[in-house]
Amino acid sequence: MNRIGLLKNIVKEYSWGSYTAIPALLGKKPPYHKPQAELWMGAHPSGSSMIKTENGWESLYSLIREYPDEILGKTCAKKFGGELPFLFKVIAAAEPLSIQAHPNRSLAKKGFRRENRLGIPLDSSVRNYKDENHKPECVCALTEFEALCGFRKISNIVILFKKACPKNLGPEIAALEKRPDSSGLKAFISHLMRMGEDRKKRVILETAGNARRFVGDDPAFARITEFIECHPSDIGALSPLYLNLVRLSPGQAIFIPDRQLHAYLEGVALELMACSDNVVRGGLTKKHIDIPELLNIVNFNSHQVKIMLPVKKRNEFIYKTPAREFILSKISVNSSETYAGSKRRNAEVILCFEGRAVIAGSEDDKFNMTKGKSVIIPASVKKYNISGKATLYKAAVPL
Repeated sequence: MNRIGLLKNIVKEYSWGSYTAIPALLGKKPPYHKPQAELWMGAHPSGSSMIKTENGWESLYSLIREYPDEILGKTCAKKFGGELPFLFKVIAAAEPLSIQAHPNRSLAKKGFRRENRLGIPLDSSVRNYKDENHKPECVCALTEFEALCGFRKISNIVILFKKACPKNLGPEIAALEKRPDSSGLKAFISHLMRMGEDRKKRVILETAGNARRFVGDDPAFARITEFIECHPSDIGALSPLYLNLVRLSPGQAIFIPDRQLHAYLEGVALELMACSDNVVRGGLTKKHIDIPELLNIVNFNSHQVKIMLPVKKRNEFIYKTPAREFILSKISVNSSETYAGSKRRNAEVILCFEGRAVIAGSEDDKFNMTKGKSVIIPASVKKYNISGKATLYKAAVPL
């Protein structure tokens, strides 16, 4: 495995996906007949890419298990147990995703083993844990992209809830105001998510009326109105009151650590994460919701969202995050500027986002890259360069 490999990737069809964005990226005539939500580039067993070899199309997951040192690099293979440590995605959200969080490594191992002992099949719709890994994420907007991410300042949460539901949530708001810390916030969110059906109806009804009154005061109230229309009996519709509402312009990114409550609302983005499919959901979805487990894994500290811009290094723009499994960068080439891959590196996956380029490792190892095409460059490829006129995104394992 010492050649650049063309990838054929899995597309996940979820109800919240776009009928147009991913088909357009892949050169298919939109709209597609089903919503296409995620394009997966990587080697997760739930959706491994296929790689073109002299034997035809083979599973990248299987080939890495057969040739870990050659594909990943010896250091990377040893560090991550012979597995590609990241999963690279294009996500296209036409509707809001579920309110969710991902476990840290310790919680993932416990949850995965517990669900195995219970005999829950890996492909079961009620399974939270598909593997033993954690799932920090870097999300980079390709279009205008909106998300809920991390808890607001508690003082801000109190102000918004006093406007939204002072009558039916009065005692809980007062308790949070008296205990404005992570334990007080956990108690508040627990009461909210676990309340009985009759009280939940009253809370949602009061909030719906007040959200229309205060829609000009904060963008959260406009989102609540939309959520209640789509999910009239889901208390998750109130989530914009306690989560930060973030809007990214193309090229901006955010980092979402383990255990942070979040939801993607609308837009197209790249998502680079540790190689995991563990999701614990808390609302705004028809999929499996597990409130006790969500409350067990979420970090209830307030979080100020930092919007990232890439740092330029030659003609590569790097998004710096604390993740040890991945690093995302944007590559631009044109008639006067080419790109040379580092001689010392681990495995890399490159996606052509727009334009045309040639990726060449040698005279007989080159690919014409057009919009939507992706390749993996094994660590055993000693050098490569990119020429043409194009914008590409690279997912790599940090050294």
